[in-house]
Amino acid sequence: MLASKSHSYLIKTAGIGRDKAATLVAAFELVRRIDSKEKWLLNKKITSPADIAEYFIPRLRDELKEQFIVVCLNSANKIIKYETISIGNLNSSVVHPREVFKTAIELSAASVIFIHNHPSGNIEPSNEDIQITKKLVEAGKILEIPVFDHLIVGGNNFTSFVERRLI
Repeated sequence: MLASKSHSYLIKTAGIGRDKAATLVAAFELVRRIDSKEKWLLNKKITSPADIAEYFIPRLRDELKEQFIVVCLNSANKIIKYETISIGNLNSSVVHPREVFKTAIELSAASVIFIHNHPSGNIEPSNEDIQITKKLVEAGKILEIPVFDHLIVGGNNFTSFVERRLI
């Protein structure tokens, strides 16, 4: 109903015909859905790797470049904020503790979750993935911001470093 009212209203605007109006209404609806999904994520208590993977798999599965995301949690295990720290070509997305924990420190995060994708679809952590994660876990201990988990997303699957006892 709202879409047809918006559509009619837009058609009355000079320079906007039916096709443009339909495109604009569809774009507004898409933004509304993304915004509500974002609000859902920020209100959701994270209790398992699947909780976080459910949100990030659709966003990362078709990415052609490797991305490294840091998710900051409060003491109730709810997401305060997440941000992409690094975007690079395959095997070139290397991160450093300074950039990874910057936002967590600013927000007084209780813990963090790391997420990165493997565009190849392979969810097996490389030796480099493991070594960098161990370095980040140690930095988190020093900063008193524990690492809740590190997820690798590949296609529609993911692996958890905690579940595999890699951290």
